[in-house]
Amino acid sequence: MTTLARPFALPRPSSRLAVIVPTAADLPWLAGYAVAFWVAHYVAAEWGGRGFYSLLYPAAGLRMALLWRRGPRLVLGVAATEVAVQFVTGIIDPLSAGFATQLGGVVRPAFAYALVVLLVRRMTDHATTSLSVAPMPLGLASVGAPVAAAMAALPWSLWRPDLTGVSGMREVIASLTGFIVGDLLGVLLLTPPLLWLAELASGSASRPARPNIAGVVEAVLVLLFSFASEVLLASIGLGTPHTPLLLAVAWIGLRFGRTASWLAIVAVAAMTLPQTAMPMRVDARLALHMSLASIMVVGYLAGSFSDAQARTRSDLQRRDRLLFQAERLKTLRAMSVAVIHEISQPLSTLAIEAKHLHEITVSADVEIASTAALIDRKAAALSTLVRRLRRFGGRTVDKPTPLPLATLIATAAALAEPEARSHDVTLTIEPVAPDLVVLAQEVELAQAIVNLVRNAVQASGDGRVSLAATQVGDQARIVVTNRCRRNRPDQAGMGVGVLVARAIVEAHGGSLARVGDDIGEARATILLPLIGEPQ
Repeated sequence: MTTLARPFALPRPSSRLAVIVPTAADLPWLAGYAVAFWVAHYVAAEWGGRGFYSLLYPAAGLRMALLWRRGPRLVLGVAATEVAVQFVTGIIDPLSAGFATQLGGVVRPAFAYALVVLLVRRMTDHATTSLSVAPMPLGLASVGAPVAAAMAALPWSLWRPDLTGVSGMREVIASLTGFIVGDLLGVLLLTPPLLWLAELASGSASRPARPNIAGVVEAVLVLLFSFASEVLLASIGLGTPHTPLLLAVAWIGLRFGRTASWLAIVAVAAMTLPQTAMPMRVDARLALHMSLASIMVVGYLAGSFSDAQARTRSDLQRRDRLLFQAERLKTLRAMSVAVIHEISQPLSTLAIEAKHLHEITVSADVEIASTAALIDRKAAALSTLVRRLRRFGGRTVDKPTPLPLATLIATAAALAEPEARSHDVTLTIEPVAPDLVVLAQEVELAQAIVNLVRNAVQASGDGRVSLAATQVGDQARIVVTNRCRRNRPDQAGMGVGVLVARAIVEAHGGSLARVGDDIGEARATILLPLIGEPQ
């Protein structure tokens, strides 16, 4: 077996320490990663050469899949696992003079990958283009992480080229180029299927659609035609240009999405990698792998863009349906307001008379007095409900006014409690400080909170939903919490109410975020600026 091309000493690639320290739930993932990393590291030796990084590095795909799946907070665990594996295998010698440099070289790529994952997620959270629509963020991270890891290694490669067994600027550049190419191939070949398998194991993977026979035939013909073009050009002495394959894979990705483009990439790699695993000149092998990396990057990004566009079209169609439903609700609201207006005065009169009846029958027979008291309570409750509905639905636009948070929470709870009871869900309202005041349109903001509570009620797995409001600095924080079914924090309700709630909250100068943890608890958090007490 040839010498290991990517030495273990030259690795592949929130503010508090507790946030990034691995938890007990991460240990099985790290244990599996350790075994897979050891195997993948030695597989890479088949595409190595003296003093150069491997031109196919599967361990990079494992690293990217783990950091993307579990989050960049796992970077310390990933780096520690890679260091431990290389200690156990004896590649890193803690007694050597260059131990510190070797250790830094091990952890540097892991931190570069985690940083790219974090930056891409932060960027896509605030982006409004198709780059923020899945699976484009993963495609950007898959291409950016290998480049970032190589750039992080650039200063050390220039300062100590002997660490990679090279000498001279030409070999240093070739070495770093091999670094990028090897990581790109490993990431684009392994990360997509590994993430899909992880989702399949957790039950969150969508069932693949039945392939269209016409589409399969078209993709196969395009790929065969590109292979035939390359063979023809090579046979007449024009070399082996890879432009036909690149165009074919890009076409397949744009036409049929990421899955089809990845399958085309695998087919191209299956034709190329067995040839480059055999002894051949370094420049020829590097040229082939650079062409293969270009085909993979273009094809994978094209497929990701196609899937993102399809998801965007689906979201637009869904929003169109919501707008149509909103128009129907607008008409229903107008009819309801008219009905409420007609019955409000008779109900108020009935409540007054029922109260009077209760007062004059206090000293009467016990049965008569209790009946009169019951009529009084029911009439008063019905009258209060009608007044609240009239106030909630009767005003279309009002100016923002100072609104005590306790009043807002009480209004939202009164509107949401009947639906919670109908679903056998207990709605818990935490006490709210009376001095918390926001500048808001009461009706709209109450609607936002009601929408979030409704979603939490629909997704509740243990029959409990809590609503709390507290102060955080100069902001008011309103939190709706529920435990999702089957420990799935991503199942936080229908999602329709969230779109409406986010628009309302952002119009009030606030923000809305939904997060879930590993035990299935989902939290929708509203942050609103506080003002002084109302006059």
